[in-house]
Amino acid sequence: MRNKIVAGNWKMNTLVNEGVELAKSLNDYFVSNKPPAGIKLVIGVPFTHIDACVREIDYTVISVAAQNCSQFDRGAYTGEVSPEMIKSLGAQYVIIGHSERRQLFGETDEVISQKVALAHKNALFPILCCGETLKERQSGDHFEIVRQQLTDSLKLTDQFNIIRTVIAYEPVWAIGTGKTASPEQAQEMHMFIRKVLSELYSQPIADKISILYGGSVKPENASEIFAQDDIDGGLIGGASLKSEDFINIYKAI
Repeated sequence: MRNKIVAGNWKMNTLVNEGVELAKSLNDYFVSNKPPAGIKLVIGVPFTHIDACVREIDYTVISVAAQNCSQFDRGAYTGEVSPEMIKSLGAQYVIIGHSERRQLFGETDEVISQKVALAHKNALFPILCCGETLKERQSGDHFEIVRQQLTDSLKLTDQFNIIRTVIAYEPVWAIGTGKTASPEQAQEMHMFIRKVLSELYSQPIADKISILYGGSVKPENASEIFAQDDIDGGLIGGASLKSEDFINIYKAI
């Protein structure tokens, strides 16, 4: 069976001391209320927080993710942070290709494919994001957009490493807007993503890959979203900044 995953993406929020307090609060709860086998918890923290948060949590209960990484191993790339550096701090996951990275910073599928490959090389689990804008959905191009993103972003990922990859579907029009794809819309796209993965690899492999929904998941709507057959958890934005909300979303899974 594929893992169920609740992953928080803190984005560019909290100072280090605030992030540590949030991590400790979550750790205290989940150490006392250990998730059953097959359920994974991840917090995606700013680069500045990785070391401090790793030191404060029980890694057998909660994993730390970076929110991005460089496509380069090392060298004269001022301001970049390599997967090797991230791994050396004790993080286990890295979010790659988030819509904000694509839209605000111009990341292409070519660059994203290199980041995914380098994350695997350094034994990190990539959380690869894909998703369409409102314009692309309204034009009816949303399936083709997501197919192209996955095909191009995974072109350097073989059958061994795809099993160690998490996919996160994020309808861009539902991020930070308060809008949410209906459970039926989300399931339709998740089922399509699994179909694309089966074409790129095989059906048995596709059936093992966790696909998360990332689009304004809240405690109020989490149960209905997570009840869908092909939705294996969530990539949580704003609600992951409050320990009570994150815990309640976990309870929904």
